[in-house]
Amino acid sequence: MEIRNLYQPFELELLKIDNYENREHRNTFFEMVFVLEGEGTQMINNHKLPYASNKLFLIFPQDIHGFEVTTTTSFFFLRFNDSYLKTQPKEWIQKLELIFNNHNHLPGCILKNVSDKALIRALVEALIRENANPQFQQQEVIKQLINTIIIIASRNILLMPPTVTDKSKTDYSIQLLSYIHQNIYDPALLKSERIAERFNVSPKYISTFFKIHIGQTLQDYIITYKIKLIETRLRYTDMQINEIVYELGFSDSSHLNRLFKKYNGISPSEYKKMMDEKQTSF
Repeated sequence: MEIRNLYQPFELELLKIDNYENREHRNTFFEMVFVLEGEGTQMINNHKLPYASNKLFLIFPQDIHGFEVTTTTSFFFLRFNDSYLKTQPKEWIQKLELIFNNHNHLPGCILKNVSDKALIRALVEALIRENANPQFQQQEVIKQLINTIIIIASRNILLMPPTVTDKSKTDYSIQLLSYIHQNIYDPALLKSERIAERFNVSPKYISTFFKIHIGQTLQDYIITYKIKLIETRLRYTDMQINEIVYELGFSDSSHLNRLFKKYNGISPSEYKKMMDEKQTSF
């Protein structure tokens, strides 16, 4: 089964598909899916339920899920991981943890307030417009819209009956990825031996768990995550390559350049120039 990872705090995607069956897969992050138009079936953890426009679905890390599309469907995906949640105020995080722990992991729309469906649609459409047109303080506006969607979703989840489920594997995956995200700037703490010591398991278990539940080796995940951090800095800050080298623990700028080009096909300077040109074209 395919395992999908997210190497940045959040990600937005608009997808329009026609008569397509999305294979079941697992994520290592949280995902909200809003249906702008279309009909089909949502599948999650061996349960199925029809979907239609103005439905909002919440998918947890390690949930097995997919969609069967019967009529042309426009999906909007909002993906975020623990590193995004940790940037929010402590009270907000605690409230979300309480709400998420009560979610039943069953298929179906999580919006129980009818009036919230129109509100979520308006916020999603605003996100799509904002994301398509880079401009001053774009990231701040996007984050505010995302937070509002999450808060509205959370108040609807509170109206759902709580269900106790076995989330040990999900929790362990989140804890493991959270440790990596928090210590990404300290290479010594990212060695398999140190991670194994932190979680009181053997290094071999860490390697095996990563391959099975994350779909990558530990080293591949760390490298891919660092590449995404580099892209973010090149795109949204004025940091120099030498500063990024020091921040992310690379041996030198040549090491960073080689790795970046291996994954993206272009050098960091070429990537930054391309992003700057794209920004000024709007």
